[in-house]
Parts: sequence; C-alpha cells; structure tokens
Amino acid sequence: MKINIPLPFDLIDPPGEFTTMDAVREVGAAVERAGFYSGLVTDHPCPTGRWLDTGGHYAQGPFVMLSLLAACTTKLRLQTGILVLPYRNPFGVARDIATLDLFSNGRVTLSVGAGYLKGEYRAMGVDFDKRNELMDEYIRALRISLTGEEFTFEGDGYIAYGNRIQPGPVQKRVPIYCGGNAKRAIRRVVDLCDGWNPFFTGTVNTTTTRTLPLAGPEDLKLAIDYMHEYAAQVGRTDLPEVVLGGLNTPGEELSTQEILDRAATFKEMGITISAISAKGRTRAEWCDDAERIGVEVIAKLDT
Repeated sequence: MKINIPLPFDLIDPPGEFTTMDAVREVGAAVERAGFYSGLVTDHPCPTGRWLDTGGHYAQGPFVMLSLLAACTTKLRLQTGILVLPYRNPFGVARDIATLDLFSNGRVTLSVGAGYLKGEYRAMGVDFDKRNELMDEYIRALRISLTGEEFTFEGDGYIAYGNRIQPGPVQKRVPIYCGGNAKRAIRRVVDLCDGWNPFFTGTVNTTTTRTLPLAGPEDLKLAIDYMHEYAAQVGRTDLPEVVLGGLNTPGEELSTQEILDRAATFKEMGITISAISAKGRTRAEWCDDAERIGVEVIAKLDT
C-alpha cells in the first residue's frame, strides 16, 4: 500500500511556521525522504467565518501550492485532496492541470469533490443546488480537454468549439479521483473516474464534514461492495482504484502496529493507497513526525 500525506500549509498559527517558501522546501524534502507517495492540498477559496470558527480550516490556492511543491521535489506526486470542481470553469482547471503536469514531469493527480459549503458556493457565484450536475459535466469536460487535441464541448453556460489546450499534460491520462461517501458519488466514480476517495467521518456527522457517515472499516467494506455491484451493472470491468483519505477515523489514536495492521486489512479489501497525517505545531516537529512515519510505517509496508 502506498501512503499519501496531507500537507500542513493551511496552518496559519503560529504565524510563519508553514506559510513561507522555507516551509515548502523543508516539508517537501522531509516527505520525499520519508517515502510518501503523494502530497495532498485541500481547497476552500472563500469559506465563511462561521464555518472557520466552528472547526473549519483555511486553505491556500491548491494549484499555486502544488506548483511551489513541484519546484522543491522530484518524485512526490502532486495531488488535490480535494478540489471543489464546480467552483471553476473546467477548461481553466484543465489549463492549470496541464501546465503543472508538464513542468512537474507528469506528477499530477486530481481528486475532486462537489463540496458542501453553501456560503462558499454563494461567494463563488455558483448554484449550490446544481453542484452534482456540474460535477458530472465538468469531469467530462476535463477528460476531453486534457487530451492535447482539438475538442468541442458544450456545457452549462459555456461552449468550446474547436478549442485546444496545448501543450497538454505529460501523462496520457491524468488520474481523476472523486470524493464523497454517498451512493451517488460512488456511481459517479464508476461512470467517470479512475478512483474513489472515501474518507471516514466517525460515528457522527459534524458541521465540518456534511457527507454521509462512514464510521469505520465495516461501512467502507459495504460501500466498496456497492461500487463493485454498480460496476458490474454498467459493465465496467477495470474497477476504480480506492484511495482512502486516512487510515484512522477522526479522533482515533492508533499505535504504529495498529496502523500496520489496519493497512494490511485495507489492502485485503482492495485499497491501494491511503493517507497518514503527520503532527506538529512547528515546522520542525511536523517534519520529524513525517520522517518517523517513513521509518516506522512506510518502510515496513514496502518490505
């Protein structure tokens, strides 16, 4: 199993610990030394103060951060985790993806989601109630526009007629994963995506998740079974990859051995990639913890 890591650049307290180029260089070097597969950045361009004050979090511009990280690393994959796709014109997103993939020599992975913050949708000028329809449409638009070839595509309020995005990405097919625990999200993955990005919510839904509960491994197994059933129903034989947002449920503290055991269980369920978060209030503490995970977990998973 490969291990991803959520990156700490959204942490703005203490000031300057994770919001400088020195931080990008040090964090990038640490996660590459540790052997992490992908570095993840999240996406909240304009969240409401109410959400932030009740457990939400800040977020830097995802493609800006991944570009900075690309310049400081050579092997680490660069992944949005997740990008709220309906906020943006899909061809603008495609241009950013193609540019980053080109200059990083093919290291981009795109994970997208529909989002859930009505106040942020309002600020971005997008109809919250149309988010699922826009998701499906925009993923299709990304696919056709990331080929490097001339394309035509008509969407909701926009049309490309004989347009090109060149140079295209280095990868012939940029991996597109989709998040969300609902059955509709799982069907979207099977219909349109390369992989599914589920994440544990614990036993209750909080104001900062607002997706269907996925309380633990048993719920995950049921959801994977549903994905397989739907894939068989629509005739998809190349099953989507399952890329788990985290090995542990929110608030769950696991020992190193428990993490290794959990990873083995998930691998048997067909999960190929999962994330483990490093901890640390300072940059030095965070990087030390990332490298500890590399020694205690990643190195043992590779043996």
